[in-house]
Order: sequence, then C-alpha cells, then structure tokens
Amino acid sequence: MLGPVFNREAVVAPKRPRLFLSRSLYLLTLFLLLCTGYLVLSGMRPLRMVGDLSRFGGSMFLLLAPLQLLVLTFQAAVGATSSVAQEKDRRTLILMLLTRLSGFEVVVGKLASSLIVVFSMLAAALPLFLVLPLFGGVSARQVLDVYAVTLATVVFATAVGTVVGLWREKTFQSIAFTVLAIVLWIAFWEILASDVVPAVSASWAVLGSPIRALLAAMSPLPSIEGIGVSPAVGYSIFTLLVAAAVTGVGVARVRVWNPSREVRLKPSQAEHSDEASDQHASTTWRARAARPVWTNPILWREIRTWAYGRKVLLIRLAYLLIAALVALVLYQSVQSGVAFERTGVAGRSLPAATLPVAALGVVSLLLVNALAVNSVTTERDVLALDLLMVTDLRPSEFVFGKILGVLYVTKEMVLVPLAILIALGASGVMTVPHTVYAVTGALALYLFVTTVGVHCGLNYPAGRTATLVSLGTVFFLCVGVAICMVIMVSFRGAFELQLAPFLAMILGGGAGLYAALGWRNPSSAIFAASFLLPLITFYSITQFLLQRDHLLVWFPVMGGYLFATAAMLIPALSEFDVSLEQQRGGESNE
Repeated sequence: MLGPVFNREAVVAPKRPRLFLSRSLYLLTLFLLLCTGYLVLSGMRPLRMVGDLSRFGGSMFLLLAPLQLLVLTFQAAVGATSSVAQEKDRRTLILMLLTRLSGFEVVVGKLASSLIVVFSMLAAALPLFLVLPLFGGVSARQVLDVYAVTLATVVFATAVGTVVGLWREKTFQSIAFTVLAIVLWIAFWEILASDVVPAVSASWAVLGSPIRALLAAMSPLPSIEGIGVSPAVGYSIFTLLVAAAVTGVGVARVRVWNPSREVRLKPSQAEHSDEASDQHASTTWRARAARPVWTNPILWREIRTWAYGRKVLLIRLAYLLIAALVALVLYQSVQSGVAFERTGVAGRSLPAATLPVAALGVVSLLLVNALAVNSVTTERDVLALDLLMVTDLRPSEFVFGKILGVLYVTKEMVLVPLAILIALGASGVMTVPHTVYAVTGALALYLFVTTVGVHCGLNYPAGRTATLVSLGTVFFLCVGVAICMVIMVSFRGAFELQLAPFLAMILGGGAGLYAALGWRNPSSAIFAASFLLPLITFYSITQFLLQRDHLLVWFPVMGGYLFATAAMLIPALSEFDVSLEQQRGGESNE
C-alpha cells in the first residue's frame, strides 16, 4: 500500500542486528531506571503500605514518560533526516525519481521506513509502562494517553525530518532546519500558553504543544475546558493532521526540489573571434581574477566561501529568533525579579533563569556538532578527501582548519549564549566568579562537541552513521546523564543503595562512548575519556543542583572535557592517513 520503498525497508529491517540492539538497549535502560528507583525506595523504608507503592509508581511514571518522548522524538527527527540525506549522498533518490514511482510512494515510503525502528522501541517499552498501573498511582488510561501523545509527536517529527531532508541538499542544512523547526513549533505554542495573545485562550495550547499535552496526559484528572475533548485525543488528532499537511507538501514538491536547482548555469559556448572573446571575457565567470588563498586552504574555504550553502543564513536567522525569545523571557524575569527567585528542580532550588539558558545551550551544542560532523562527511561525499590525501596538506591544517572553520560558521550559536551569560552576570543574577565559570565552561563544551564531530566524520565512512553517532554522543552527555542525576537527587538519602545500579549505568554509558569514539582508532586516552566523561558530567550537574561550591562544578568540566578533546585530537593529528585507510576498508561493510 505504501509502495516498494517501504516494502523493501520492512523486509530488510528485521534482518539488521541494529533493530534488535536498539530496542533491547532502550528497554534495558528503562528497566534499569525502574529497578534503581525501586531498590532506592525500598532501601529507604519498608514498602508495607499500598500508598508507598502508589507513590513509587506515580513518580517513576512522571520520569519515564517525558524521557521516552524526548529520546524518541530526537531519534525520529534526526533519523528521518539522515535517511533521506543518505539517499541523496548515494544518488539513489534521483534514480527513484526517474522511475514510475509516484511522489506519494517516495515520500510516504521514506517516512514510514524511518518509523520502523522508533515504533519497535515504542512497542518494546509498552509492557514496562503497563506494569506501572500494577503498583498503583497510575491508571491504564494515563499510559494510553501518554502513548498517544508520544506516537503523534514522533510521527510529526518524522514528517518534518523527511520533508526537510527532501527540500535541502546539504545534510547540515537538513538537520539544522529540522531541529529549529521543531523548537520553533514548541516555542510558538508555549507563547500561546503564556496567555500573552489576548484573542486566543491559553487552554488551546494543549492542542499543539507536546509539553503541555504530555503534562495533561500524565495528570490523573485532565481538564477538557476550552477544547471539548481530552487533551491527548485533541493533541493527537491536531498533530497528525499537521503531519499529514507537511507530508502533502513534500509529496507535491519532491520532484520540484530534486534534483537540486542550486546548479551554476554555464554561459553559452557561442563562437567569437579573439577580439570579441577578449571584450566579453570580463562578463563571464571564467574570466574572474583568482582569489588569494591563505596559508591554510581548509580554513580559507570554511571562512571565505559558502562551503555549506547560502541557506546557512536562514539557519542563523531561525536560531537568532529562538535566542531572542529566550532573551525576552530572561529580560522580563529579571525586570520582575523572578530570575532571582528559586524554583524547584529535582527537589532542589535553582535560579529560574537556569532552564531557558540550558535549553538554548543544548540546541546550540547540537547544531555546532551537526555542522562539524557534516563538514568532514561532505568532503568524502564529493571525493574531495581523496584529493586532499595526495597534496602536501598537513593533518594539523585539515583538523584545525575544520574546527576553527566550524566555530566561525556557527559563531552566532556560540557567541549569543555567551552574551546571555555575560548579561545575566551583569544584571546580578550570577556573581562575577560564577559568570567566569559559566563562560569558560561553555567554551570548553563548544570545543569538545566540534572535535567530536570532526572525529566521528573521520572515523566513520558512512555519513549517516557518523552523524547519528556524533549527535547521539552529545545527546547522551547532555540529556542521558541529566536523567540519571535527577533520579539520584530525587531519591536522596540512600546513596549506598544507588551506587551499584548507577555505577552499572555509568559504566554502560562509558562502554557505549568508547564503542562510538574508539572502535576504529582505539587508544588508552580515548578509553579513559569515555569512562570518565559520564561520571564527570554526572558529578558536575549534581554539584550544581545541590548549589555547592561552583568551583567543584567548573574544574571537573574543564579538566574532563579538555582531556577528552585532546584524546581525540592526538590520533587525528598523528595518524591522519591511517584513519583514512581504515575508512576505505570499512566502506564496503556499511
């Protein structure tokens, strides 16, 4: 019904070990989180009363449901975009468009294919979520409502990722536009929820905001005022209609967007006399004067040319729009004094300005990392990396040229969060030492995510694999460790009971990082960094939540992430050609 594109993926996907590995690891992670919470709660006091189990079931439901929504939405959006980008890199999308396949079969087939892995993970976790009502505190209706909200959000994110991937030619542009589009969509509905638009009731925000819809679905008594239906049903219907509209645009425009029309039109080859050729030489692109190139040609190309397309300007504008919204929220909170107040996070009080700044920082880190990994995979896709190997270009010129070039292209995504931190320090929300800690720590994180992108781009021959591994590494360090930290702080008072399961999770995360970063070019430094980074990140965030001495937050972050950066740079600088030879050998296996 959906065409041969989906049929092929449906037949091949069950034969890939990646499908079984992904859903097994996902279910195992959720199960370990559930077991950890149970061991901690039972160790703090005997679970003899029905109310104790009910509180446990309700608290774990409030933790696992948002985690599932966040992880699967991220995977659906980035996975769909990368899948389409892979078809473009291999030139197979053009071949599909030359056949009798309709636009519906191509677009909907790719969309449904991208949903196979995500739906399998959702189905694998459903029995675990249905166990929670047995503890009490959660009803089966709440679980079904949460799954309806998650399912609709995943379909919407996949539709956006697929259509944007078909629209844009550059992989970085596709990923950046997808992430920013979803963030802007959520920001729009959150603005409506803040009741700043007088003509629209704030209750209607539950129709489009996945955050509001999930909170309403997790509530035991959801309100239906204003919309007439339950929030989960209303949100699911509306979001699926929007996803269908986005998919319809892709179906109608797929053969207009592809092949790309960003092709330079060559001047006509009309015959002219020598004098006429000299007269008209200045009007043709062939006669333009040679541009002076810097000593490092890689850095010159990154900075002085449109290496990633002119649509990067739209990405910058979209990001600046999001940053402006965050800055406006922070400005109003500072003026009203809310920014100086404390808000409860995981049982602790934090400044109210923490969450919007952290959200903007995570978005900027993901975008910088996406550009870094695609700056290398793009060179391989156009076979420029092979040409660079036969030149006298030094590895240091290539690696540092890419890192500095990426930081220059994404300068707005680096400087704007730093400017917001400095402004918060100037307004008195943070002290001068805390501002210095925040700015220098952010710079270390930007350097780290850029190096991770270049490292993954060099070590993975397949562009889609490199992109998913690189973004997955940053996502795990930013979100995965934070989730572990929230549990640890929430169930405070029984550290000896939490130590064993959390060490298992931290060591498991370290093994995953080592498999991602060091399996093609292993070293003892990468091994140490892979196992230390999750522990360092966990320790730093916990110290920040506990509002202890912030020097204990800054020093581990600077030491750990700079060490990890050096661990990835040294093999890239000393064994640059060996790494490329490994890629050639592994390219046929992808």
